[in-house]
Amino acid sequence: MLYLLVGGAHAVSGSPHLALSGPAMTTRFSRRDALNVSALGLGGLALNGLTGAFANAGQNSLAPQTPHHEPKARRVIFLFMHGGPSQVDTFDHKPLLDRDDGKDLPFEKAARIDATPKLLKSPWKFARHGECGQWVSELLPHTARHVDDLCIIRSMHSRGQSHGQAVSMLHTGSDNLVRPSVGAWVSYGLGTDNPDLPSFVSISPASGHGGPRNYGCAFLPAIHQATTVGHSGTLGDAKIEYLGNSRLSSDEQQRQIKLLQAMNQDHLKRLRKDERIEGAIQSVDLAYRMQNAAPDVLDIAREPKHVQDAYGVGKGETDNFGRQCLLARRLAEAGVRYIEVSTGNKWDQHGNLKSGHQKNALLTDQPIAALLADLKARGMLEDTLVVWGGEFGRTPIAQGTNGRDHNPQGFTTWLAGGGVKPGMAYGNTDEYGYYAVENRVHMHDLHSTMLHLLGIDHKKLTYKYAGRDFRLTDIYGEVVHDILA
Repeated sequence: MLYLLVGGAHAVSGSPHLALSGPAMTTRFSRRDALNVSALGLGGLALNGLTGAFANAGQNSLAPQTPHHEPKARRVIFLFMHGGPSQVDTFDHKPLLDRDDGKDLPFEKAARIDATPKLLKSPWKFARHGECGQWVSELLPHTARHVDDLCIIRSMHSRGQSHGQAVSMLHTGSDNLVRPSVGAWVSYGLGTDNPDLPSFVSISPASGHGGPRNYGCAFLPAIHQATTVGHSGTLGDAKIEYLGNSRLSSDEQQRQIKLLQAMNQDHLKRLRKDERIEGAIQSVDLAYRMQNAAPDVLDIAREPKHVQDAYGVGKGETDNFGRQCLLARRLAEAGVRYIEVSTGNKWDQHGNLKSGHQKNALLTDQPIAALLADLKARGMLEDTLVVWGGEFGRTPIAQGTNGRDHNPQGFTTWLAGGGVKPGMAYGNTDEYGYYAVENRVHMHDLHSTMLHLLGIDHKKLTYKYAGRDFRLTDIYGEVVHDILA
């Protein structure tokens, strides 16, 4: 039986929140019993298992781990454009698409899509920006001003024609199996820079298309699952549910958690080994420490007004995503390793492409540009890897009269900071923007490259489960060395 603390906040064994009570108090423990089994409680847990990097559950913690090689990035901020923004309407300029608007696609369309083979030009004009002269559409004027900091990959491709498959592939490296998320792998591999905060935070994650699996830990220890703030693309008050305990003082909570953790350790000792209990014990301990550290970090109101204004906080269309991006910067600054920001499933324009993408751009463009500028001004962009993208792109052929269908065959992702070459474009799709054809980058390759920039060899970051070693990239993935600075 596992005994848990009322008022915790970290995820435990697949549950996004910890707010539990149980029959623990019915068991009688003497002071001597508690002291005998509480050697790893309250802070002592942080010392458990520092015998080697990437050790399995009995030895894991959030303490900083030694990377495989010198890292270029210390943290990741992933800007998830849920739904799939159109590459040919944002960063992948295709003059022939404009010229041949309404004509038949001159080659075979992908299978399992509901789109006519009629080419559909972009409603937006493209122009070259920055000293690098990269093409960006007028849909994203704020981001365009930062193009000299971007490394634009125009040759992404992935598995999964449906949202569920592709979102899972993006987050876990698998389109059909329950696997640990990228953030959980990064947490497992590197730990945190701040022992009082989780190493992985997911801001406003969607409940659909995989839900908690997209920020879950699967078979990794529970401590590596994301702590969530907000939900379904909406941040709200930026509070972690059930974090505080208004009924007990700090001293009373400390006595309570020492007793409960002592009982859990005693139970674990009798079982000899149970990864779920070990992960839950660590999660409870972290949740207790977060009560003091997290509220200040989550309080966006502490930011000066000009900073909030830059992100669009308080402005109707940009307020929500502006808060998310500003919170991401605060979490990165506080030592969180992996932060995901999600729009919710907004970029899925099977119809009304112009109005839908225009609205989404208004919601996100200014906050993203402000995040890049803010990180750069603080000297953080150098060691923060920012990644922008969706689970796939959109077809250059029409769905209905004014929409685009899903397109995992070729799409765009960009990276900034964290050791990538700035002001460049890598790879290409065909002349109409449908299939990745030059310097193709699979989702496994993107994951491999992200881990490499963090100092992790994706082939060495493994976890033994069900009799074999697993890794984020399975048996695939190559680091894209051409984009590394």
